[in-house]
Amino acid sequence: MQYRTLTNTDLKVSRICLGTMTFGQQNTQQEAFAQLDYALAQGVNFIDTAELYPVPTSAATRCLTEEYIGNWIEQRGNRDKFILATKVCGPAPMVEYLRPNIAHDEHNIRTAIEDSLTRLKTDYIDLYQLHWPDRQSNFFGQLGYEHDSDKDGTPLFETLTVLKALVDEGKIRYVGVSNESPWGVMSFLQLAKEFGLPRIATVQNAYSLLNRTTEIGLAEVLYREGIDLLPYSPLGFGVLTGKYLKGGLPDNSRLKLFPSYNRYQTPNGMIATEQYVDLARRFELDPAQLAIAFVASRPFVGSTIIGATSVAQLSTCIDAIDVDLSAEVIQEIANIHNACHNPCP
Repeated sequence: MQYRTLTNTDLKVSRICLGTMTFGQQNTQQEAFAQLDYALAQGVNFIDTAELYPVPTSAATRCLTEEYIGNWIEQRGNRDKFILATKVCGPAPMVEYLRPNIAHDEHNIRTAIEDSLTRLKTDYIDLYQLHWPDRQSNFFGQLGYEHDSDKDGTPLFETLTVLKALVDEGKIRYVGVSNESPWGVMSFLQLAKEFGLPRIATVQNAYSLLNRTTEIGLAEVLYREGIDLLPYSPLGFGVLTGKYLKGGLPDNSRLKLFPSYNRYQTPNGMIATEQYVDLARRFELDPAQLAIAFVASRPFVGSTIIGATSVAQLSTCIDAIDVDLSAEVIQEIANIHNACHNPCP
């Protein structure tokens, strides 16, 4: 395994991070334990979760992912062996079962962190992230930003002030954002500098061969401000493995179970996917490993978040960190991207 100390932190993380949103929905607790044990044995020391998980989220599976991880920590007694990240929800109709009137204010953040600590059976979170903005903004594939000052949500200053209190109390070590825009990141950074508040350490946004919109504006912020990207969905919900090409829909696959999660199945997305899969096979590479290796190779990426529903899938994803893409493969990727860029934002 390869490791990297996240910029401006003392968090030395594996360059593969175990994402856990399937725990409690597609994976039982026993299967979750098997994934966690395997990942740790392979040197993965970075685990990412959220109060929202599992996904799809519902009251019936409420917060089971954190509960499973907490039960694993309790049984294994290994909290000091890994870096743990979780997230607090932003407002959305789909999460109203968690708390009424969700926002990034003091009441909600304090309630969320205390509940997460209880479920995770730990005294502290290494990286606490805002899952998506409180304000109206573009995320989860939205395009065409429309400004509405009546939907600005909790002031960012208030949110950072609460997070500082939690850092001072030892409940969290570092803070991050997710599904955030360049404006949002820069605004948090400005407030942190001006008022001595916690500095954003990481940004967790979608990034893959099918969605490289990070490179348009956010990448410059990451470079210049010394912030690491934690890319999620490097396989585009599994699309980049090639298993959904030519009408494929394997039993128990994510898109078979949850057909509405079709963000990465646009017509152009499937055309690009077929070309990336063909490229991998021409160079005798596993398509999933090609996709993950490309994401991990970007210099602004700190650790790539991968998810799986079986240990076999997990093994393939973890091993991708040791795949070196030749200059020729990188150029071919660029050719495909230039012909069909960002088909699944």
